[in-house]
Amino acid sequence: MALHTKIEENIRLLSEIYTSETATESVSKCKIPDHGLGMRPVYYMVHDELMLDGNSRMNLATFCQTWLDEYVHKLMDECLDKNMIDKDEYPQTAEIENRCVHIMADLWNSPESADTIGCSTTGSSEAAMLGGLAMKWRWRNKRKKEGKPIDKPNLVCGAVQVCWHKFAKYFDVELREVGMDHGRYELSPEKVLELVDENTIGVVPTLGLTFTLTYEPVKGIAAALDKLQKDKGLEIPIHVDAASGGFIAPFISPELEWDFRIPRVKSINTSGHKYGLSPLGVGWVIWREKKDLPEDLIFKVNYLGGDMPTFALNFSRPGGQIVAQYYNLLRYGKDGYRALQRACLDNAVYIAKEIAKMGHFDILYDGRNGLPGACWTLKKGDHGFNLYDITDKIRSRGWQIASYPLTGNAKDIVVQRVLIRHGFSRDMADLLIDDYKHCVEYFERNPLEHMMTQEDAAGFHH
Repeated sequence: MALHTKIEENIRLLSEIYTSETATESVSKCKIPDHGLGMRPVYYMVHDELMLDGNSRMNLATFCQTWLDEYVHKLMDECLDKNMIDKDEYPQTAEIENRCVHIMADLWNSPESADTIGCSTTGSSEAAMLGGLAMKWRWRNKRKKEGKPIDKPNLVCGAVQVCWHKFAKYFDVELREVGMDHGRYELSPEKVLELVDENTIGVVPTLGLTFTLTYEPVKGIAAALDKLQKDKGLEIPIHVDAASGGFIAPFISPELEWDFRIPRVKSINTSGHKYGLSPLGVGWVIWREKKDLPEDLIFKVNYLGGDMPTFALNFSRPGGQIVAQYYNLLRYGKDGYRALQRACLDNAVYIAKEIAKMGHFDILYDGRNGLPGACWTLKKGDHGFNLYDITDKIRSRGWQIASYPLTGNAKDIVVQRVLIRHGFSRDMADLLIDDYKHCVEYFERNPLEHMMTQEDAAGFHH
């Protein structure tokens, strides 16, 4: 091609993007255009808009995985057109899902890990709801056999993620949520015993609280329920919400008994796209044994040429996240997951120590014996700033950090929290601490006067 022809071609390609109608005139945001605007110009228009989003790698408020290796990207591309629900048409994707179920059942010490039952979901919220539905059905079936009323089911839990509030509202279950107290932030066995009764479908401890990142005492709660059953005959199961901790505890704290080693634990949910290291859009729910999932909750669907059992709130879903989960389980193995999660925990401990050195903050959770992260609050007194001010100020450097009030009687306590995930280095931790120090120093030089206390502001911010 002649040089002048090549230059003209380059100019034409550039003009298709930033001198085209798409780039030089406003495009309607609420109506589909009468005529297509062209593949390349529209791509760059959308691409440029997405630059206004925050940098996901610097989002320390989310539990979700934001670093993915090149082979995960390749597998996701290869599975874009695979609908995982079509098990007859994509039998190997179905087989890979099944393998993941049994691998996680084994990881969580199921007595029949090779023969138990479970499924993938769109995330741990859907998985939690499926676990809740199984508990409600088991309770209802038992009550029917006993000739007892089934109109007042309840669920006992601690300070849970919003999915359990949704479950209670959507499926007509009374949620008996134990709020936090000063000095007590987890669900305790004593609080559980105060609230359970013959209408309790189950108790849900959380392995990695959203608020403080700590583990609730599953074993202690189970022991209390064992004694209750012995004394009063009430058989109340446990479902563990291990959305985050399900991929931390088995590798970092293998001696901790929270899983199917406890006979009362009938089901567990987790999120593959959090510390399972998979792309967004995959969760898992596993039952201890097949009998723990009521048969009448499983649908047999004749779909696209095959008779297919299914138990999910959703139907069509891409298969890529499931395949990527399997890839991660094989790629890292136990040693790999242990090393990655340990590195995250070490960085969290480092950050907690550096925050404590600044003198303004009390550390509520220092990164040990829970999820990889840290949580702190302001010391008593006037600092010239509150935690919400830090959240707003540090965003100018790209960091996204969560500030929010606790629950129950501790709702006057506002905390700030960072989550450390795979893909976060010690160098990034140093950059974060430097920027955090600059924010504190700025407010020390330029103190703010607030019309309301930080505790009052908690009611207006989450």
